[in-house]
Amino acid sequence: MILFQLALVPLAVALYGVLWLLWRYFRSVFIRTPLDNVRGPPPQSFVQGNLIQIFERHASDFHRYLEQDFGPVSTLHGLFGSKWLHIYDPRAMHSIAVKDRDAYEEVPFFREGNQVMFGPGLIATIGDHHRKQRKMLNPVFSASHMRNLTPVFYEITNKMKSTVTNLLRDGPAELDVLTWMSRTALELVGQGGMGHSFDSLNEKPEKHGELMRDLVPYTTKLVVPLMFLPSISSVTTPSFRRRVVEMIPFKSAQHVREIIDDLYATSKSVFNAKKSALTGGDEKTKHDVSEGRDIMSVLLKANMAASEGDRLPDEELIAQMSTLIYAGMDTTSNAMTRLLQKLAEHPDVQEKLRQEVIDAQNGQDMGYDELQQLQYLDAVCRETLRLYPPVPFVCRELDMILPLSQAIRGVDGQMMSQVHVPKGTTVVVDLQASNRNPALWGEDAYEWKPERWLAPVPQALEDANIPGVYSHLMTFFGGQRSCLGFKFSQLEMKVLVSVLLSSFRFSLTGKPIVWNNSAITYPTIGTVSLKSELPLLVEKLEL
Repeated sequence: MILFQLALVPLAVALYGVLWLLWRYFRSVFIRTPLDNVRGPPPQSFVQGNLIQIFERHASDFHRYLEQDFGPVSTLHGLFGSKWLHIYDPRAMHSIAVKDRDAYEEVPFFREGNQVMFGPGLIATIGDHHRKQRKMLNPVFSASHMRNLTPVFYEITNKMKSTVTNLLRDGPAELDVLTWMSRTALELVGQGGMGHSFDSLNEKPEKHGELMRDLVPYTTKLVVPLMFLPSISSVTTPSFRRRVVEMIPFKSAQHVREIIDDLYATSKSVFNAKKSALTGGDEKTKHDVSEGRDIMSVLLKANMAASEGDRLPDEELIAQMSTLIYAGMDTTSNAMTRLLQKLAEHPDVQEKLRQEVIDAQNGQDMGYDELQQLQYLDAVCRETLRLYPPVPFVCRELDMILPLSQAIRGVDGQMMSQVHVPKGTTVVVDLQASNRNPALWGEDAYEWKPERWLAPVPQALEDANIPGVYSHLMTFFGGQRSCLGFKFSQLEMKVLVSVLLSSFRFSLTGKPIVWNNSAITYPTIGTVSLKSELPLLVEKLEL
């Protein structure tokens, strides 16, 4: 009987898929929607629409084309003729992130993908469930807690500096700075986030970090299949899906599975050790965890002290750990790598920033508040995060009338001050386009100019009411789904820059560096390689 039921599952999945495709086809062909009156590019094909153009790793030109030819509001084509919306209109973004936030949720394929990879963590939950998790996590990302973590950040960064210094014992050398930023970011999020060391930061990289660096490039290759995940999940069990994944004969799928298995095993092991120490470990271990400054130690203690209704189950705490590793490693390491590349391209900026840092250090590590007072360091970090947000866009699903800052001309020639978005429509909120909008930032919006932050921002930008949580930028999004760890990320960047620039000089190697679009942008040498890397010439300073 059981074998018979198992045999029926593939048939049921296939039948469900055929019916779903027919429904999508007839709906897109015969049912008109208000989005048909919004201008946009033609689809590449009926099956995939514009999805490859949006999500493939070399999508930068297509996104620039959307910005320049269609402006802040345009239609896109999803699977089988479905309509999507692309926006970076300030009022529309404010509605999505703040004013009408309860009407918008993460798109199902994003939620389900994160659920499968990391478990029921913050980026895989919605509604009241998400708000409950965020309420528990908010205090551990406060500025006061970041002050407590600052010495930990310096200890880790100085360890990395010592190893790199040793690599330069015979003179300047070409180093893959992304590897070092990734390894350091993993250790920062490991010790600062979980109270656990992932990487000794010796000369040879360790397996866990190597695996994690591959997650974004390899999942990018699977983005279109992932869009079918919600439909598949609704009619199958996790164990069945696991067996199917293990049978897929594609290297990308199997490598992603290997990374996720390693991440889950690590998170579960660290969590169990911490929980055992707090509930029944020996006194010394219990004291170490109880006094721990890392985010998970603080969260565990807060969770144990919370009321029954507010307490998070162990499964969700483990998922928060996996999510923290993923979100905290790649975003900051790639932002720091981009910053070092820009400093190598602009030696005058590098020298000016180095001088500010050395003067402020006075021979010792700076505290949290001292770092925040360095105006040029702050300007360089802000400008890099403005022009090159590690997450270039996010997707939301909604059903409402979306207000616009400026009316747009429809396909029928009529002006539209709002757009009626039908239920279930996917909206691409283009964070990078908002950060680079010449109408708000001026004609030099596409230039990397840290000095822009040393003067008042343009009045048009002030008036736009951008809903981001950081400096008129959408880099960390806004509202209840904004990046919870943005203060953690900023502190990482400032500690890393202050330590590195006071010890090393960075120059270009002449190799062709390409930044690839993805859920998180990443660099490669040339357009073919999948290996994330960015080599720079590094020279030890003699001060």
